[in-house]
Amino acid sequence: MAVYTEVSFDEARELLRQLNLGELTALRGIEGGIENTNYFVTTEQDGRPADYVLTLFERLTSEQLPFYLHLMKHLAQHGLPVPDPAANRDGDILHTVQGKPAAVVNRLRGHSELAPTPAHCAAVGATLARMHLAARDFAQHQPNLRGLPWWNQTVPVVLPHLSTSQAALIQSELAYQNHVAASSAYAALPRGPVHADLFRDNVLFETGVLTGVFDFYFAGVDSWLFDLAVCLNDWCIDVQAGTHDAARAASLLAAYAAVRPLTAAERQLLPAMLRAGALRFWISRLWDQHLPREAAILKAHDPSHFERVLRERTRHPVTL
Repeated sequence: MAVYTEVSFDEARELLRQLNLGELTALRGIEGGIENTNYFVTTEQDGRPADYVLTLFERLTSEQLPFYLHLMKHLAQHGLPVPDPAANRDGDILHTVQGKPAAVVNRLRGHSELAPTPAHCAAVGATLARMHLAARDFAQHQPNLRGLPWWNQTVPVVLPHLSTSQAALIQSELAYQNHVAASSAYAALPRGPVHADLFRDNVLFETGVLTGVFDFYFAGVDSWLFDLAVCLNDWCIDVQAGTHDAARAASLLAAYAAVRPLTAAERQLLPAMLRAGALRFWISRLWDQHLPREAAILKAHDPSHFERVLRERTRHPVTL
């Protein structure tokens, strides 16, 4: 959500007109995130203001994007509180701005809860389970592009930037995850479209009620357990120490299982997938730190955070 590509007021206004979303009155770049260019957009139609988010995709291609956009629309049509991409008169939801693929979605109300309680975690768990079940009949397929094959490709690239102890950890954990992925228990895990990035800053609440889930641009088909583990690794840890918060985790897991009970294979592999989730984001943050892109607004994430989480998950496995 950095600004890599500057969009003029006139260019944004023309796109909003094509989408029949009203007359543009305000355009503001969004700080935070590292993948795409995002702007808050306000329009006026029939005397009433409306808020949207304009996204220009900096890495994802026009061939990859229909999966993400149509998944959001599919979930929105199933009653999930997710962004709903706007279509032009031809029904297209993927557009072009500054020569780059772009989309406009409704801006969800609410704010992020960066210090979540067990109640917030329960709402997240239940919503994640609903998303998994609602996406079962989604027709399109795309693998998780930041899954195991990408880890295997990227670790050798970031390895020269690591200390001896960091290199040992990342290599041993990668070997372990390849071993897990070859197991029969892993093959038995239920799968489908997953969010794969359901962090605290990608969920909105209003007066304690979950009102929005957004940023689906890491979504792909993977195990539902991996998606749950990524979620637990952010919502249910102490941010400073990376340690497990048992009360929040119990609340999130119970709420998830009340909607979609976990299988025996999922219960067996939860510790391994918690480690996998930590490894995935440690690798990607190392990648972004050591091979950065220029941006007009850019706020990078600290890779050492998920190094701490991975070490904690390895030393203190969480079992069900």
